[in-house]
Amino acid sequence: MDITTQQLKRCDLLTVKGRVDSATAPKLVEALDDVINAGRYKLVIDMSELEYMSSAGLRALLAAQRNCKRYGRGDVVFASVPENIEASLGLAGFNSLFLSYPNITAAVGSM
Repeated sequence: MDITTQQLKRCDLLTVKGRVDSATAPKLVEALDDVINAGRYKLVIDMSELEYMSSAGLRALLAAQRNCKRYGRGDVVFASVPENIEASLGLAGFNSLFLSYPNITAAVGSM
């Protein structure tokens, strides 16, 4: 798994590539926490090159969403979610918790 973080005017863009499983989820948690602990609470997660996400990855996203939304500070949204990941998010009930956009431009524009 590879994570790149880019600070934009309106938000931070985290691009996640590869597989997020129980072995790599702590790296995702660390990347999300680094951005949040820096006082930036508007996050776009680009999933265009994500191959797989386990429940450990879903928990990391949920914790980040909780921290960002606390006190109305921000939000976590998804961009370019692959079909297999979208199905997993739907089964886990995440479609009602996270907004998902077809591309990065739309996701960043929503912030």
